Amino acid sequence: MVRITKVYTRTGDKGSTRLVGGKKIAKDAARIEAYGTLDELNAVVGLARVFNADLKSKRIQPSPASGGHVYSLKPELPAAENLDNILRQLQNELFDLGSELATPADFSYEGMFRVSEQEVQGLERLIDSCQKDLEPLNSFILPGGGKVSGFLHQARTVCRRAERDILRLSREEEVSPWPLMYVNRLSDLLFVLSRWVSQKLAEPEYLWERGLRSSEQKAARSGRAQKATPARRAKKSAKKRSQKGT
Repeated sequence: MVRITKVYTRTGDKGSTRLVGGKKIAKDAARIEAYGTLDELNAVVGLARVFNADLKSKRIQPSPASGGHVYSLKPELPAAENLDNILRQLQNELFDLGSELATPADFSYEGMFRVSEQEVQGLERLIDSCQKDLEPLNSFILPGGGKVSGFLHQARTVCRRAERDILRLSREEEVSPWPLMYVNRLSDLLFVLSRWVSQKLAEPEYLWERGLRSSEQKAARSGRAQKATPARRAKKSAKKRSQKGT
């Protein structure tokens, strides 16, 4: 059980903080950027859960912990309850992953969480499961649609940034390969979940339309050309003949 008795410590007033184990480090270091972005991602996933809670038909009872990779779709549950189960699990794993990245490579402690192949495969199984309910895409998806779907799209973009931050960190310090793979699969899952929610709730998907602006401009030019009256065309022709005569 974690016990927090004081929120502010004043230790970071000069732009530094401490990693797990006590090592002092600048707050703009690559490691801090990496797990800070995971914290931001967790917050966006939390917002998706808040809006999804309005859709739940009943309160979900917490399921017992079972290794940190219990992703599954349960046909007997409404879509909102399924999604809450998944997002709750993701939030806890993101918090654990942030703790892992806040721990330098030369320090460890008993019971320390480290993301592994199991968590990555768990995400892949859930992606495959959700995809079975979805029609193949014939266009790119624009972020938006319903409120829950919209926040899942935002979470996806923050997840991509977390992936870049972890990659940058791995070039400076020793990092296990699994965190990078985990956030890569997670961004794919968040995209699929946004589509899955839209499908289950019969919400629209915003589809990208190629060349929409150029088509509109072409139509506008065509419309202006059609508005030219015979009298205007005759006046324009007479002006050209006059200019040639001079």
